[in-house]
Amino acid sequence: MKKNVIITIVSIVLVAGLGTLFVQLGMGWFESLRKPTEWIPSWVIPIVWTVVYGLFVYVLLKWQSRQPLTKENIILLIINGVLNVLWCLVFFTLNQLLLGNIVIIINALFALRLYFEICKVDAMNGLIISIYPIWLCIATTLNIAVWILN
Repeated sequence: MKKNVIITIVSIVLVAGLGTLFVQLGMGWFESLRKPTEWIPSWVIPIVWTVVYGLFVYVLLKWQSRQPLTKENIILLIINGVLNVLWCLVFFTLNQLLLGNIVIIINALFALRLYFEICKVDAMNGLIISIYPIWLCIATTLNIAVWILN
């Protein structure tokens, strides 16, 4: 069990760290873009992502304490992590608005799939982690708006 805890925490920190690195590399470019007047304050975004990743640690550890993750669950978690990092790379570092939107839409769809898998195991954990697909849908909307405006 201890091994699962370490793998879970390291995996989430890795996804969060790589995503943050790619976002920071493109922040100057991003700040120069036109954004909708109804934009989320920039200080809110890292707070929400920190909460999302923290909740993932909690939910995944609780999930694994009830039953082992299946191979399908692990693949779904890896896909979500890779898509999160890929979006940060494509959108911020590579400055590709259209491709970034495609990646985040795919990410939002996989986030919904992951949400339903978590709900199958524990409805309360599903409720807790629902912030993830909700946040990705908000981010998708904002990304599409940035693409349209630029």
